[in-house]
Amino acid sequence: MDKKLFLFDCDGVLVDSLQVFEGTVRECLDVIGQPIIKSREDFLDLFDDNFYSAIVRKGVDLDAFMRAAGPILARVNYTEMNPVRGMLPVITAMNHRHFLAIISSGGEKTIRNQLTHFGFDGCFKTILGSDFLLSKIDKINHAVSAFQADKGQTYYVGDTAGDIREAKAAGIITVAVTWGWHSRERLAAARPDYLVDQPEELPGL
Repeated sequence: MDKKLFLFDCDGVLVDSLQVFEGTVRECLDVIGQPIIKSREDFLDLFDDNFYSAIVRKGVDLDAFMRAAGPILARVNYTEMNPVRGMLPVITAMNHRHFLAIISSGGEKTIRNQLTHFGFDGCFKTILGSDFLLSKIDKINHAVSAFQADKGQTYYVGDTAGDIREAKAAGIITVAVTWGWHSRERLAAARPDYLVDQPEELPGL
């Protein structure tokens, strides 16, 4: 069987980290004097499309935000997060059959620390985070080229409407998982190719 390329988001898909990263983003915005988030819904709205484009549209100074994020992310407490139940054996099994990579809005070091902390070490061939490129469309296209993959055999697994929209724009197969940050209804509105309710469904794609 030919190997497929599976590109995974990290937060919300592999790791339950919503509370931690909402707090981190709020702190970054407070530090730069642009506290645009007043509620959980405000935070989740930023992921209806590309997160970085969304905060810029709301008037946030992106360079200042990125500078503030470094020291704040360095203090993230991974013990306040949890791995998504059932994902580790699924990822381990898929790693033997396919190429797996991470494409995320987070920074590579933070993601690598999460993967190590929760036992996903060695499962992903590469990590493309915010320190590589901000657009997931661009990161997906880079990964497809780097792995010499067929877009018809490349899947993006995400948990927000923005994940699905960017992956669709890149021309690959989209998989929305319902255990993450956005609700099933919100994900369905983005019209993913697959809507998945349990990790155990992923190897069958």
